[in-house]
Amino acid sequence: MDSVPTGFELSPADRAALQRVVSMKTCEQRRVLRARIVLMLADGEPDTVVAAQLGVNRHTVRLWRQRFGEQGLAGLGDAPGRGRKPYLDAKIKQAIVTGAVQPPAHRTRWSCRSMARAQKVSASTVQRLWRSNDIQPHLTRTFKVSSDAHFEQKFWDVIGVYLNPPEKALVLCCDEKSQCQALERTQPSLPLGVGHIRTATHDYIRHGTITLFAALNYLEGKIVSMLAAKHRHQEWLKFLKRIDRETPRELDLHLIVDNYATHKHPDVKTWLAKHPRFHMHFTPTSASWMNLVERFFRDLTAEVVREGSFRHVQELCDEILAYLAERNARPTRYTWNAKGQDILDKIQRARLALPVWSIRRRYTT
Repeated sequence: MDSVPTGFELSPADRAALQRVVSMKTCEQRRVLRARIVLMLADGEPDTVVAAQLGVNRHTVRLWRQRFGEQGLAGLGDAPGRGRKPYLDAKIKQAIVTGAVQPPAHRTRWSCRSMARAQKVSASTVQRLWRSNDIQPHLTRTFKVSSDAHFEQKFWDVIGVYLNPPEKALVLCCDEKSQCQALERTQPSLPLGVGHIRTATHDYIRHGTITLFAALNYLEGKIVSMLAAKHRHQEWLKFLKRIDRETPRELDLHLIVDNYATHKHPDVKTWLAKHPRFHMHFTPTSASWMNLVERFFRDLTAEVVREGSFRHVQELCDEILAYLAERNARPTRYTWNAKGQDILDKIQRARLALPVWSIRRRYTT
């Protein structure tokens, strides 16, 4: 009775599966015990030895030997009807999970507490079910799918400049960061210290705005910049002339810009026609994320503008100029790494998921 039955062998796949169960730190202990029993039996250990080493009786060893012999790996699970009975009705569970994607009347979404009141359960129960099903009604991910009829053509034009920059030329990612506000906090802030975070008042005094024109050198990471009170085509034309002065004359200039009206003003087009070394590459409509200067604007906002307190516009201008000087002394290059086809595939999936967008596109193309 203590010997291993003839033919009790494990396939390589079953042995690997059982060993994974034994090594898992989060697996139920009763399942780990059953896997150990089967592995020891398969290694030729008698029932009595297996029982003694694992701290169980021989009847338990024989039970799981028989279950595994009849059902394989599936036999190591609990039989239906065993264990603790569910405390929550299956219909209520279904209502909590499926109802989360259907907002209640006159509301944009469910909360844990409102769903708990509707289903007469605790808020922690709702939270636990939503977490286990990866449902997060409180989060929103913003997006914008371009409706440009020539999206793919413009897309590859810009991506091509990034991935294969022209020889004897500079690639400049250009844009303007308008409405940089000089905000002064109404009371002094407490600085960051050990044991407490930095503070700032929630209210502020507005002292005006400034516009930053910037051209990011794609290969070097340096910035050509200009501050202006407005961002009309006159200021844009003035900025183009600065770029013309501050870049080597023998090099062509490939500018990546968005579709803002000032970039296509007749006066701007006339000036560009007289300066053939300027080559314009326009990003698709609603696709400014393709312009890498936006990445620089994010750093500028986070490190200078957003959390600063400025008593007047000139103080904000001085801080921006100091930041630009320091950055140009140690330039940081932003490199385009994303594969173009992967981006197009993602956009296509978004278009298929947005029937309203496809209807709109039929009327605009």
